[in-house]
Amino acid sequence: MVELVLCWIAWMLVFVRARRTAAGQQKAVHARASLWGIGLQGIGFFCVFFRVHPAGLHQPAVALIICMVLAPPSVALAWAATRHLGKQWRYEAALSPDHELIQTGPYRFIRHPIYASMLLMLLAAGFCLTWWPMFLLGIAFFLAGAEVRVRAEERLLTQHFPAYADYRARTSAYIPFLR
Repeated sequence: MVELVLCWIAWMLVFVRARRTAAGQQKAVHARASLWGIGLQGIGFFCVFFRVHPAGLHQPAVALIICMVLAPPSVALAWAATRHLGKQWRYEAALSPDHELIQTGPYRFIRHPIYASMLLMLLAAGFCLTWWPMFLLGIAFFLAGAEVRVRAEERLLTQHFPAYADYRARTSAYIPFLR
């Protein structure tokens, strides 16, 4: 449990740092639909952290081990992704006037590594803390929100970067091996 808390702190610090790096960047174009995705993902996290469970629920040791295995790589993935995005990082889908298509670091393998990192953190917390019906509900809301966000971002990127179609064809969105 201590490892999970430390990983959550480190994971959240990624975005504090990223926000400072991106501060002052002008948005030329943005997709408001991504805000709906953020809301759905938030509901997913709420389901995982909201402590609805039968009395006496104890997670099996294997669930705690899965949590311990998933959380640290998630933090590393988030740090690497925001480092490569630099000043282009945003909460909502948006492009700045000098936006570049990033295909380095984790972006070589996956188009949305931050969403992959978010999913791993959701899974880590879910295995450690959550009763399975709430966990499944949380995953469903998170995935619905991620899909909304991915589609909103990819519409923007496709419109502004001719190379995006090739990049999209050769890399997974946020779940490895799924396009």
